[in-house]
Amino acid sequence: QMPGTARHDREMAIQAKRNLSKTTDPVERLRLQCLARGSAGIKGLGKVFRIMDDDNSRTLDFKEFVKGLNDYAMMIDKEEAQEIFRIFDKDGSGTIDFDEFLVTLRPPMSKARKEIIMQAFRKLDKTGDGVITIEDLRGVYNAKHHPKYQNGEWTEDQVFRAFLDNFDSPYDKDGKVTTEEFMNYYAGVSASIDTDVYFIIMMKNAWKL
Repeated sequence: QMPGTARHDREMAIQAKRNLSKTTDPVERLRLQCLARGSAGIKGLGKVFRIMDDDNSRTLDFKEFVKGLNDYAMMIDKEEAQEIFRIFDKDGSGTIDFDEFLVTLRPPMSKARKEIIMQAFRKLDKTGDGVITIEDLRGVYNAKHHPKYQNGEWTEDQVFRAFLDNFDSPYDKDGKVTTEEFMNYYAGVSASIDTDVYFIIMMKNAWKL
């Protein structure tokens, strides 16, 4: 059975909404607004920025940054956006590196949590090339137990694809899951789980590690 993280996702979204009213830290507010959309929320914002980055410089100026936040319907006023931008524009160049931005936005995780996430990733990445694809999953999972396969609605590949899409951004599902995407997803799940011990048990059970 494939790991059901929908429940964690719901808990996390509710918790994020609750915490939003309490925090004044602008980066934390942006993080919580993303998490309120579920585990792929931060990744979704990354995809919006990527679309904005016309020249593939992997950087954004303030105007692009604000437009990205607006396109993603983030509730942030101009002053707050300026404050966030300043925090990320460490060298004062007027641009921010958005990979760095997304890593900083990701909820912090302990080394123990990162290690168990990587263990799960390596188990799924049968070919060991750092990307999980449908081919990898064929070697790890039996899709025939899935209810939609059993009732003839989906093929095996559709079962696998739906599984990969869980970890992918809502706007750009390419059927491939990178280490970073997997980490981002679980950083979201991790945010809703208080103790390392519980997180590790959940991962071990979910992935039979």
